[in-house]
Amino acid sequence: MSKTTHTSGPDVSVKNVFKKMISAGIGASIAELVTIPIDTAKVRLQIQGENMKTIGRRDQLYYRGMIRTVIQIAKDEGVRTLYSGITAGIQRQMCFCGVRIGLYDHVKRFYGDDSLGNKPQVIKKILASCTTATTAVLFFQPTEVVKIRFQAAGRKSEYSSTLNAYMTIGRREGVQGLWKGVSTNVARLSVVNCTEIVVYDVIKSYILYKRLMSDNVPCHMVSAIAAGFVTTIIASPIDVVKTRFMNSGPGEYKHPIQCAVKMLKENGPTGFYKGFIPSFTRLGLWSIAMFISYEQLKIIFDVRM
Repeated sequence: MSKTTHTSGPDVSVKNVFKKMISAGIGASIAELVTIPIDTAKVRLQIQGENMKTIGRRDQLYYRGMIRTVIQIAKDEGVRTLYSGITAGIQRQMCFCGVRIGLYDHVKRFYGDDSLGNKPQVIKKILASCTTATTAVLFFQPTEVVKIRFQAAGRKSEYSSTLNAYMTIGRREGVQGLWKGVSTNVARLSVVNCTEIVVYDVIKSYILYKRLMSDNVPCHMVSAIAAGFVTTIIASPIDVVKTRFMNSGPGEYKHPIQCAVKMLKENGPTGFYKGFIPSFTRLGLWSIAMFISYEQLKIIFDVRM
């Protein structure tokens, strides 16, 4: 059977766009399943010492280091606790990544970038990534809030299910509770998208442009590792503030900036990089699992660029 060659421009049909969004969502969900124990450890490290000064008082910190934190959580609360919030996490990845990654190629073409195999157009990629990231957060922020609440509480969670968490937060804190930290998350996810998917896209485009590799798994892996590293360096401070703000009680912080200022006073500059190693480990693994899965799923679903 001969292979059909598509000589026309990019397929922007609803069916093709939907297949790409589903591919991104499933790929991100696979990555979430692989990395959520590390993510749970990262959240615990980030919120640790929230209400006490920890500069020079490391003896008061319960969790120390990624591996020790994972082991400690499993020992104290059971292995299942490491997967707290997995349902909300899967919902979040299907929604967030379906939009921010699944629509990215189409939005960057809208801005005039069709650089696959050509010289990368970085500015247009950044504009596209910010657009899709902002859209994802504005629509699906509640999934992020619920996931973090489950991860922070662990076995002590007051919510009986993910649906109960949405309903409880909505009843107690209103709509603003479900969209708590939305501005911080827009900033964070825009930064993440600008580093993660843009770095991945630029490196992949450059490799293909220079014909250093073919469009295959090794190329995707190199691009993904670089994306995970750069993302961790740039996005960690925003991620820490976002986690603390979303996990805080009603009225504890007026806005994310107040949360950041309080962190700086109580924990010093290093407080913004709490959980850095888990963040780097998670984002590196997440990027590899996500982008390789995504690229393979596009082949399986016959997604046309």
